[in-house]
Amino acid sequence: MLRLLGIILAVLSALIAAVLTWPSFFRVDQLFPVAQAVAFRTILLVVVGAVAFVALLLALIRPMRLFALSIAVIAILAVIANGVIVTSRGLGTDSLPEKTAGAVRVMTWNTAGSATSPESVAQIAVAMDADIVTLPETTIETGEAVAVAMRDLGHRMWAYHAEFGEDGWDARSTTLLISPALGDYAVIESSVEGTTNTSTVPSAVAMPVDGDGPIVVAAHAVAPRRAYMGRWRDDLKWLADQCGQDENVILAGDFNATIDHMGRLGIDGGTLGHCHDVASETGNGAVGTWPTSLPGLLSAPIDHVMASEDWVPTGSIVLRSLDGSGSDHRPLIVQLEPAG
Repeated sequence: MLRLLGIILAVLSALIAAVLTWPSFFRVDQLFPVAQAVAFRTILLVVVGAVAFVALLLALIRPMRLFALSIAVIAILAVIANGVIVTSRGLGTDSLPEKTAGAVRVMTWNTAGSATSPESVAQIAVAMDADIVTLPETTIETGEAVAVAMRDLGHRMWAYHAEFGEDGWDARSTTLLISPALGDYAVIESSVEGTTNTSTVPSAVAMPVDGDGPIVVAAHAVAPRRAYMGRWRDDLKWLADQCGQDENVILAGDFNATIDHMGRLGIDGGTLGHCHDVASETGNGAVGTWPTSLPGLLSAPIDHVMASEDWVPTGSIVLRSLDGSGSDHRPLIVQLEPAG
């Protein structure tokens, strides 16, 4: 009986390890509570490593040896698999490549509303020479203050936004700054009115008025709390739809999702729709952006910049030196070059 119980527990352990390692294969990547667990893949790796260590110690006890060794083997294989996944996405780079004449730099930072001062945002954006800045949880008043501060530092930007209501909750507003060098833009009416948008907190879709330049989407999906799982899945699907075929798109913001949650939303090799995740293609895919209370490699990479095939990712950086600035998110800055 004990041997049968041990076999059952070992099989269950193997199944759990496989599900948490390849959640999209089992089609559970967007289901509670797997979605919440796999967001912190590096923490899972550490936990499974600890399980392997304990199992090896228990293997010293003769009556438990076979069962403990079985658990240890399963855990070690899970550690190796997750380690390969994490390292392939990138453990972090410290700088961006030199900016060329045709390059575009994109910065996204969930400012947590008034927790981050406009001056701080402006200084970082100017220091990074950003051409596009997406600011979830930021009102247009704060966004305009950022634009003014950037202008005073010699870096002009135009401010755009979308908001759901006027209840004073900063998360109900998303602001987008675009350099005049990219041309004139306008936020599409459906973003402003919310007739087609993310479900609970807004995203802003800015179209080039003069017909040139990329479509810019400042993204904000609702957090996958248990009561909002359906809305969260709908938000990710809506964001994927913004990356249609043959469209020149840059999509940046707080997705409240890692690329582990997007395994079934990519098309033709894309990460989300036809867009590709820039950080994971430039060595920063495993560096977490939330929360700042955890080290970068233990937190969740839920803020992204995605780009269509019109752009070639050449660099990215997650700023971990600003963890005390007020926001619970880290800024992500990427550099893109026009394809061809």
